[in-house]
Amino acid sequence: MAVSSITAFWAVSVLLILVPGADWAYAISAGLRDRSVAPAVGGLLLGYVGLTAVVAAGIAAVVADHPAVLAALTLLGALYLIYLGVTTLTRPGTPDAAPDDATGSGAHGPSSRRSRVLQGAGISGLNPKALLLFLALLPQFTQPGTGWPLALQISTLGLVHILSCGAIYLCVGVLARTVLRTRPAAARAVTRVSGAAMVVIGAVLVIEQLT
Repeated sequence: MAVSSITAFWAVSVLLILVPGADWAYAISAGLRDRSVAPAVGGLLLGYVGLTAVVAAGIAAVVADHPAVLAALTLLGALYLIYLGVTTLTRPGTPDAAPDDATGSGAHGPSSRRSRVLQGAGISGLNPKALLLFLALLPQFTQPGTGWPLALQISTLGLVHILSCGAIYLCVGVLARTVLRTRPAAARAVTRVSGAAMVVIGAVLVIEQLT
């Protein structure tokens, strides 16, 4: 597989990642509400691992032949975004809400971290922008006849996207937390904006699928 193809895909991938959307809103929300953004970002990456596995298994071709499947996934992802957005709006925590102990407890304990991971996986795994990238664009950057099995090419490109997502979303979450740590009112406002963004994105997608 030519380095030029990997580089071209990486450029497209980064451009898509840099466009604010549901992933950004979730990373910012996690940065403002959680002691660490790692569980939330880890969840986002887990969702992309799942998408990579799905495409590598050849399911992308099946989805391409059945547009209704992609529409259903998009609608499901949109409804999930709306749910998370409403939840964020009703509970716009701030960085000061985190406990002082190193391990965390209660709302910030292991179950909460697990919940953040699962929510992140749901957001990225059902993110229409991610579905477009993995199901429609990613296969176009593969090169049959290069000696690389197709599944390996897709896995390589998926890994490139996952690593880029990890770097960018960690920066987004940490920067949001660092900048707004001493500004609880501003932190709550930004969290509410993030929640509202999820709701708006989800609502627009629902309308697109139903019209």
